[in-house]
Amino acid sequence: MAGKSFTSGGVTLEAQSSEDMLLVESYGDGGFRLLGRRVQGGVLVLEAGFYPVAATDVKSLSAADFEKGFMPENKPELVLIGTGERMQLVPSAFRQALEAAGIGYDIMDTGAAARTYNVLLIEGRRVAALLLPVD
Repeated sequence: MAGKSFTSGGVTLEAQSSEDMLLVESYGDGGFRLLGRRVQGGVLVLEAGFYPVAATDVKSLSAADFEKGFMPENKPELVLIGTGERMQLVPSAFRQALEAAGIGYDIMDTGAAARTYNVLLIEGRRVAALLLPVD
C-alpha cells in the first residue's frame, strides 16, 4: 500500500506500490511496454524516465546510448545491459565509457535484465537498464 509507513528501532519504513515506479511491464516483438505504452526498439530505462536507444544490436552500442539519461543527480550505481535474445559481450569502447563514468554494469539477455531491473528498483536501488529489443 503506497504511503503507509511505520517506525521500528528509530528507522521509518514507507511501503511503496509498484504502481508508483517505472517498471518494464513487458518485452518482445521488437519493443517494450513502459508506463502502459508500447515503445518500439531499444530503450534506456531509469527510475525518472526512459529514453529511446539508437542501437538495435550489440555491435551498434555506443556511449551515446546511455549518456543522455545519466545526469549527475540521477547517475545509477548499476546499469543492466540487455543484449537481446541471449547474453553477448558488448564492445570494449562501450564498457570503457561506463567504467570511465564510474558506473557498474552487468551484461545479460534482455529478459533477465528487464526482470532484474524491476526487482532492484523495487528494492530501492539506483539502477538503470539499457535494453535491446527482442523479437
